[in-house]
Amino acid sequence: MNPELEKLISSSKRIVFFGGAGVSTESGIPDFRSENGLYQAQSKYGHTPEEMLSHSFFINHTETFYDYYKNNLIYPHVAPNKAHLVLAELEEKRKLKAVVTQNIDGLHQLAGSKKVFELHGSVQRNHCMRCHTFYCLDYIMKPESSRSDEYPDSNIPRCIKCGGVIKPDVVLYEEPLDQEIVEGATDAISKADLLIVGGTSLVVYPAAGLINYFRGDHLVLINKTETPYDQRANLVIHESIGEVLG
Repeated sequence: MNPELEKLISSSKRIVFFGGAGVSTESGIPDFRSENGLYQAQSKYGHTPEEMLSHSFFINHTETFYDYYKNNLIYPHVAPNKAHLVLAELEEKRKLKAVVTQNIDGLHQLAGSKKVFELHGSVQRNHCMRCHTFYCLDYIMKPESSRSDEYPDSNIPRCIKCGGVIKPDVVLYEEPLDQEIVEGATDAISKADLLIVGGTSLVVYPAAGLINYFRGDHLVLINKTETPYDQRANLVIHESIGEVLG
């Protein structure tokens, strides 16, 4: 671990970690906005990723949405990396009080973290839009989950109870963030004495604005590129987050 960061962690009692896509790229999940990110790829669908990941597109073009979603946002075989594991260890030692993440992959929980505020939801959770029955990711990814006598050729996952369309618990464009999650994240950040921000360029709002609620002693920014908040930080590290925490 970076020596300066290790010293700050040792002297802190209420640490909160706020992370973005860069935390998961080291597990093999591409980010969205970098040069090689998902948003830069040419689409075979004739729509931009932003369009296809919007609420209106999900409602009006559900089958195309799921084709894109399953092939571009789901990575069922990835595993937590060093950063995820170190954060889980810090929570177990009662140093880390919460993880606030912009990621939707569920890798923090898979690594062992318990207190995780997922600002943009999770691919691991899915619900029927009609009866609200819960479905895990495995069900969504099974081809037979969309089959029924009424929709024999559909690629749309449907509820086995009522036949309703199943929607991922992921915050799409045009949808608001979950207010309860935002309030929990805000409360955790406001009470932290050390806030470690990693793997995010801090340009996506309203999530990036949560950093303004920090009132603690030390702000650490870990990102490969500069962020708008670098001048406010006590420690800035432009390196891979896995290498810094590992």
